[in-house]
Amino acid sequence: MAGTRRRRRRTGVALLAAALAGGIAVQPAPVSATPPGRTALDAAFVRAAQEYDVPRDVLVAVGYGESRLDAHGGRPSQANGYGVMHLVSNPAQHSLERAAKLTGEPVARLKTATPANIRGGAAVLRELADAEGLTARDRDRVTAWYPVVARYGGAADDATARLYADGIYELVQQGIPGAVPVRAHRVEPERGRYAAVAPAGTASRTLAAAVPEYPPARWVAANGANYGVGRPSRITTVILHVTQGSYAGTISWFQNPSAGVSAHYVVKSSNGEITQMVREGDTAYHARSGNAYGVGIEHEGYVDNPAWFTDAMYRSSAALTRYLCDKYGIPKNRTGIKGHNEIPGNDHTDPGPNWNWNYYLSLVNQGGGGPTARYFGGSPTDFTGDGRDDVVAFTHGALADAYV
Repeated sequence: MAGTRRRRRRTGVALLAAALAGGIAVQPAPVSATPPGRTALDAAFVRAAQEYDVPRDVLVAVGYGESRLDAHGGRPSQANGYGVMHLVSNPAQHSLERAAKLTGEPVARLKTATPANIRGGAAVLRELADAEGLTARDRDRVTAWYPVVARYGGAADDATARLYADGIYELVQQGIPGAVPVRAHRVEPERGRYAAVAPAGTASRTLAAAVPEYPPARWVAANGANYGVGRPSRITTVILHVTQGSYAGTISWFQNPSAGVSAHYVVKSSNGEITQMVREGDTAYHARSGNAYGVGIEHEGYVDNPAWFTDAMYRSSAALTRYLCDKYGIPKNRTGIKGHNEIPGNDHTDPGPNWNWNYYLSLVNQGGGGPTARYFGGSPTDFTGDGRDDVVAFTHGALADAYV
């Protein structure tokens, strides 16, 4: 037996030498497409990050912020963006076509094949990093990619770009659990020129004439081409939508004059933050026949993925709807509060089968009097509307002041 093994080793060495001398191609041993301990999706992020020298955690955070890492079966977003990395093709943004040029991948494959889409997103990020002047050493720092991420979102202005990048870096700082995990990076991003820019909707950017009508909201005006001034009829209905895209991406899209669409309010998934974009007395273009009489509320997410519909979103949106119903005398039931899919003349399905109508209406109808209850949903001890209970102290003076 020992002699047989020695002969086999000598024979193998001789064959290899003959192959090399004769120019015969020697095929390498097959490599597993998915390394042990990683999901196929995680492995795709690792490969793309290595190929284009993009931090894997930044690449994942951008994808998670855009799509929750869901390709949605190759269907486009409201802004005509595709896949996990939301590669966009519209009159103002062409990251899809740019990815095709940078990677050599066909556009059709970038739309539908997740590994190709991730690779395309990494290629676009790297090109933007080069344009920002990031060196090889800079590219190793997760914090240095903030200006690159800000540009990736395709925002209409620097204020919205900062809003977008801040959202992505919140994910980087908090970490992302699940099949493609990102550890928490407890560091401040290097914002560069964006450090001097106030995020869209902050008080420092808001003119006195453009404050939001709903006090807890931000104000970011939609482009004037995307809504009509005034209304032809009175407000009778609150109409609920799902953005089919990200929060910051939707705000940016409504600022784009080629969009032709808008809504009065947009609600963020993670924390229930609200941005008003059209005055309630003006006609937002969100529901065709319902535009004249409806106030439109867009909710960040996609109809086919219930992970977007967080408790913070439900509570914040319900408080907004309660405010609107009280203000305009709208019934707090399915007569006065409808989905986009229920408005005549529409072919949309949002808010879709994953929207919990019973829970939402229970939140709209909960709460008592008082100025705080007028605006915020939540438990009896959630005074700030962030979905968490608060600690409250009361004074014993005549004014009975309360401190949250």
